[in-house]
Amino acid sequence: MRTLDFGQPMGGIMQIAYIVPDITTAMKHYMPRLNCGPWFVIEHFPLIDAQYRGEPTELDITLAIGFSGSMSFELIQQNNWETPSVYTEVQQKRGWGFHHFGISCADFDADVAKYKAQGHEMALYGVAGVGARAAYMDTSDVLPGMIELIEMTDQTEAFFTMMKAASENWDGSDPIRVLQPPAA
Repeated sequence: MRTLDFGQPMGGIMQIAYIVPDITTAMKHYMPRLNCGPWFVIEHFPLIDAQYRGEPTELDITLAIGFSGSMSFELIQQNNWETPSVYTEVQQKRGWGFHHFGISCADFDADVAKYKAQGHEMALYGVAGVGARAAYMDTSDVLPGMIELIEMTDQTEAFFTMMKAASENWDGSDPIRVLQPPAA
């Protein structure tokens, strides 16, 4: 099994994600308690061809991603709570907190098919600005949350590797770094 440049094995859990009501406050709480940082924030993260449970959707989310060791932590704030989504449905059922595990995919289509064959519905699909596909498979009937399948392209791996490298020997300076959304 190939190890990704940011230290996680291809096909393994590479990320743990949480939904939060206020991303700025959440970063300040998570940083010292999880030894996580710096945080890279993308406001109004573009998700092209977004589909929520098979229907087109217009999600407006802000993401914050930071590393602790080789594990990526993601905080997600949905900015348009009136829009039904994988985030609003979990928040309404369980409240704020853990949402999903992120798993890197070398063969995105095969991994989606594998989870569908196990009986898990695709709850969210979209293409990130760097061209990588992502799918949230609803595994909440057997796991504590969903699984996000993340297509690991060269650009996606470089993006996560950049954030991991920033966390190595991080001295606490510049703890929140705002990035421009990837070009759509």
